[in-house]
Amino acid sequence: MPDGNQQAPFRKALIGLNGGPTDEHVVHLACQLAKPGAAELIAVHVVEVDWSHELSAELAGQDEQTSAILDGADAIAERYKVTIQTSLLQARDVGAALVDEAVELGVDAIILGLPFRKRFGGDFALGTALPYVLQNAPCQVLVMREAVSVSERRGPVEIHPLQAGATTHSRR
Repeated sequence: MPDGNQQAPFRKALIGLNGGPTDEHVVHLACQLAKPGAAELIAVHVVEVDWSHELSAELAGQDEQTSAILDGADAIAERYKVTIQTSLLQARDVGAALVDEAVELGVDAIILGLPFRKRFGGDFALGTALPYVLQNAPCQVLVMREAVSVSERRGPVEIHPLQAGATTHSRR
């Protein structure tokens, strides 16, 4: 920036936490982006409630797990000396809950993590919440994809010539 002042790419951001391996990375990223401009961060964990339960029902075992998820976000923000609010939501659909919360809070960014996973058959899986958020969020959406696990990393691919005149290709 010409004047030398650093600013966050947002004033207020919602961080979607799912209790998975990307949560820690997403909170670190959000804190790093928020710190220069003292942007406001709100970490949200959505517990998806199926139709066999009331939406307001307290689900057994969720309290401790949810507390650990939100406490982890607090601890990371504390290391960066960044203020973070945490919130728990229960909803039928995670993506819709995140978008509704973003609208209600007036955020200008949603930050989400995407674990690297494949479906049966080898297709890369986005899940259902991320496509919904990308399509319906009224603000910018930052997605941090988890690194490919060691077992998933692709090694060099070599195509050997099957007949005279064919060329060999490799990818490293």
